[in-house]
Amino acid sequence: MDQTHASSPLAGAVHDLATEVVLALRSGDHLATVCGAAGIDEENRTGIAAARVIGADLLLPSVLYGRHPHPGDVAVLDRAVREFPPKPDAPAATAWSHWHMISTLQRMAQPPGTTGTTGTYEEPDAAWLEQAPWQSFTHQLSVLAPLAVPAAPSAVQRAAAARAVDLARGFVRAVRRRDWLQAAGAGRWLAAIGGEPATLGLERGLDFVELMGGHDPRVTLHVRAARLMAEARAR
Repeated sequence: MDQTHASSPLAGAVHDLATEVVLALRSGDHLATVCGAAGIDEENRTGIAAARVIGADLLLPSVLYGRHPHPGDVAVLDRAVREFPPKPDAPAATAWSHWHMISTLQRMAQPPGTTGTTGTYEEPDAAWLEQAPWQSFTHQLSVLAPLAVPAAPSAVQRAAAARAVDLARGFVRAVRRRDWLQAAGAGRWLAAIGGEPATLGLERGLDFVELMGGHDPRVTLHVRAARLMAEARAR
């Protein structure tokens, strides 16, 4: 674990996992294990907590390339779902992240030896997004950037599609504020849903975000995901 990038073991594990996801996205190698490369298995509690932070993006290379995920990565994500369920008073974004982890596991694969341990979990409410000011809307959507993937419809995705202009405004605001992680998350949503103003210059904007914020692998993860989805839409 590279402690120069982290203020705690958890932050270091998150950094390492995000880095491995980026490497897998760049290589397209669906056979490589993200968690194994980061030295994390389903018995590593810090690693499991880090997987909860990364969320369903742990399986993002397989999702975007349409290939089977590594069983070890599936097992770690399944353990994170079971170990860290949202509390009754958890923020809506936490509930949505948990729902997306479960739905991704059910869509991609069930871990060997389990019998539906992820269970069923109803899609949370998203009505609060419809009336949220564009600033907070962009913030919430950037937190939920792992939901910005193709073939995974949700109320959050529909809300994003209906407010592409607001997301574009939020993207510009985040860049001006040098909030690179929020800008990368908003840019990923715009790449996933389309509909942004042509004057935005999203492709060049994402290049700038990665250049300025690329020391954080989570920024690079969102930018790389955005590029892959934009390329897929252009084909």
